[in-house]
Amino acid sequence: MDDRGLGRGLIQDGEILAGGTQNILLRFTRDGRAYVLRRPPHNPYMNGSETIRREIRVLEALAATDVPHARLIAPCGDEEVLGAAFYLMEPVDGFSPVRGLPLLHQARPAIRHAMGLSLVDALVALHRVDPAQVGLSDFGKPRNHLARQIARLVKQLDSYASYDGWTGRAEISGVEKVAAWLETNMPAEAAPGIVHGDFHMGNAMFAKTGPEVRAIVDWELATTGDSACDLGCLLATWAEADGTHPGCIEVTPWDGFPMEEELVRHYCAGIGRDVDANWYAVFGCFRLAILLEGTYARAQAGKADMETGAWLHRTAINLLNRASRRSS
Repeated sequence: MDDRGLGRGLIQDGEILAGGTQNILLRFTRDGRAYVLRRPPHNPYMNGSETIRREIRVLEALAATDVPHARLIAPCGDEEVLGAAFYLMEPVDGFSPVRGLPLLHQARPAIRHAMGLSLVDALVALHRVDPAQVGLSDFGKPRNHLARQIARLVKQLDSYASYDGWTGRAEISGVEKVAAWLETNMPAEAAPGIVHGDFHMGNAMFAKTGPEVRAIVDWELATTGDSACDLGCLLATWAEADGTHPGCIEVTPWDGFPMEEELVRHYCAGIGRDVDANWYAVFGCFRLAILLEGTYARAQAGKADMETGAWLHRTAINLLNRASRRSS
C-alpha cells in the first residue's frame, strides 16, 4: 500500500465480512480511508489465485461502465505478498437482502417490488456491455457455450464419485432427463456477453435508503458466453408468489417482489430482444444443483462442513425437481 500511495500508518479496524464460502473478505481502514481486501481461502479446493486474477480482470473491465459493482482500488497478482493473489476494493454502502431487510424495506411492499426491478436493471446494464469493447474478448470461450456447459456439468456431477462416501448420486433423480431436454430444446446462440455466473439476490447489495442495487458482487464464476444464463440463475432461485423457494436464497417478507413474468418482460425490454426464459430457468436449476452438490460430496469425504453440505444437498434436490417440473 505504501508503494501504491494508499495512505500511511497502521491498518486499523479489521473486520471479517460475511460473504461467500469461497473467498475471504476483510474490511479495514488506513489513514482515514476504508478498504475491503478480497483473497482466496487458505485451503482452496480450486486455484484460488487464478480465480482472483479473473475477478480482477472483470472489475478492471467494468470500471468505465454503468454496471453497479464494488470499485477496484488496487490489484496484486503476486502471490509472494500474502501467499495468494488478492485485491483491494471500495466498500459498498448497502445490505444483502438474504441477511435481512432493513425496517424500511420490510415495511413497504412497493420498495420490495422496485428492488426486484432494480436487480434486473443491474443485470441489463451488465449484459449491454460488449466484452470486446472492455478488453474481455479473450476472457471465455463463447462459441457453443450452452452445449459445452451441459456436457461439462454432467461430467462434473459424475466426477463427485471420486469423493469417498458420496451417496448423493443415488438421491438425485432426473439429471439425464433434464439434460436431454436441455439439449433438444436449446435456443440459438446469442451474441457473446459478459456472464456473471452466479446471479441472484444473494450476490447483490442494495441501498439502505431505497430499492436501488448498489453493487453486483462475487465475480468468481464470471466468463463470456450466452449472457441470458444469468437470467436463468435468477429465475432458478426466485421464490414463488407464496414465498416458496428452493432453499438456498431466501428473502423475507416476500410479498411485493415482482412475479417471474414481470422480471422476464423487464429484462427483455432492457436488452432489446426476447429470450426463452423457461429454457434458461431450467438450465439455471440444473447448473446450480450440480454445483451445490459438489459441497455435499466434499462434506461426505470430510473436506467441507457437513451441516452446510446437507443443506445444499437438499437445495440441489429441490432445484432438480423444479427443473423437472418446468421441462415436463
